[in-house]
Amino acid sequence: MSKRRTKRIVLVVLFLILAAAVFLVIKNQYFQMMSIGTGSKAKILCSSVFLSGRDATAVEAEDLGFHPLYKIFKTKVDYEQKRVSCSLLGTGLFKAEAVFREGIGAVLLAGGALEEVVRAWPKPEIDAAVEETDPESVDWPMGDRLILVPPGTTIDAARIRAAGDRLFSEADPNHPLRTRALIVLHDGRLVYERYGPGITKNTRLLSWSTVKSVTCVLAGILVGRGRLDLDLPVPVEAWAGAGDSRRTITLDQLLRMSSGLEWFEAYADRPVSDVNDMLFRKPDMAAFAASKRRTVPAGAAWNYSSGTANIVQGILRKTLGSDEEYWNFPRRALLDRIGMRSAVMERDASGTFVGSSYLYATARDFARFGLLCLNDGVWLGERILPEGWMAYATAPAPAAPQGRYGAFFWLNRGDPGKPETRPYPLLPEDAYFALGYQGQTIAVLPSQKLVVVRLGMTYDDDWGGMNVFLPEIAAAVK
Repeated sequence: MSKRRTKRIVLVVLFLILAAAVFLVIKNQYFQMMSIGTGSKAKILCSSVFLSGRDATAVEAEDLGFHPLYKIFKTKVDYEQKRVSCSLLGTGLFKAEAVFREGIGAVLLAGGALEEVVRAWPKPEIDAAVEETDPESVDWPMGDRLILVPPGTTIDAARIRAAGDRLFSEADPNHPLRTRALIVLHDGRLVYERYGPGITKNTRLLSWSTVKSVTCVLAGILVGRGRLDLDLPVPVEAWAGAGDSRRTITLDQLLRMSSGLEWFEAYADRPVSDVNDMLFRKPDMAAFAASKRRTVPAGAAWNYSSGTANIVQGILRKTLGSDEEYWNFPRRALLDRIGMRSAVMERDASGTFVGSSYLYATARDFARFGLLCLNDGVWLGERILPEGWMAYATAPAPAAPQGRYGAFFWLNRGDPGKPETRPYPLLPEDAYFALGYQGQTIAVLPSQKLVVVRLGMTYDDDWGGMNVFLPEIAAAVK
């Protein structure tokens, strides 16, 4: 055989290998995209209908109509069994199912999870004093009976109202904001409140990533009780091997998004991503995130990762020991103690709370959480969080650029000694935020004694909050 012929054969073989590899990659991405599409549509629709009480048609049009991919996935809502299924063109291909449980929310039956197992989970216990009390009979903030702001207070109420109303005006039809709820608290008092069409003060809305800040607070409670240590390696079984470089990762490094673990965070613009794979295909999200390899030394680099928040939830579950204690922990330790009656933290199919993305609550309940943070973890004279926890949570992570991230909270610090590098120069340096996909915002401005909650469906996240609305609200405080 001639050298020329041998070379041709080698080139053909290499081409075929390359073509096969490309085909497998494309095929794998295609399957992932299809199952992510059906999984996300089934899960979001199930929560929106049965937990938020919204109309399925409206949810399909408003929440799930923004991405062309969603149009090829057809859903079926079973109102009797409280179940939603979704498949490609209604054919049964790439079928995904989500089931709803009162007090638990919607659970995506990913990875072959069994419906009967999910339906057998006990509901979290709600404090009887909270459950049996009419919130309209209890003064804000523990209840919903509002105290009128007296005249002569240190706020320009008209200015706040005008700024707030602009967020509902939809002045630019090419860039709809779709604001659904807006609340402004000043010095603990509710001074502005408005809701979009079909939404009321009793409507539970989705947190997306603002729940990461709730996960931080829950971790802080266990640190305060001596059950966890910020600076010790975390108890993640998958990392326990003697030669595993991940076994030294600490809780502090996880909370500061500086674990060094590989992660790709993208949503509608890049459907095939780690976060979408986790949320809409994996039955055990904490295990999936923990399976990622470490690419840089822990603490050396900052990388935003929803998977990290679910690893922390897995650590909370292991630390508390029993599922009964873990499933009741958010209510007993936090939610019931600050009057967050509506709040439901949803779980993955393994039973771990989705601490990255899935808390449903009313706007007032999200405002209560912000008020707890503003008051340094003290609620009506009772300390909920250990002293100093909010100072820790809002201290810049060493690896985060421009001092913009703390411990599951976004910050406005800027580089040390360079206030001009603040991410939001029109806002005070001490401002911090719980932020989520599509513009979910809990903003805390301690120097102005302000808490602002904005919930909505702004597809590109840009609702004008940081650079327009929040500075206007801050300026309205005299």
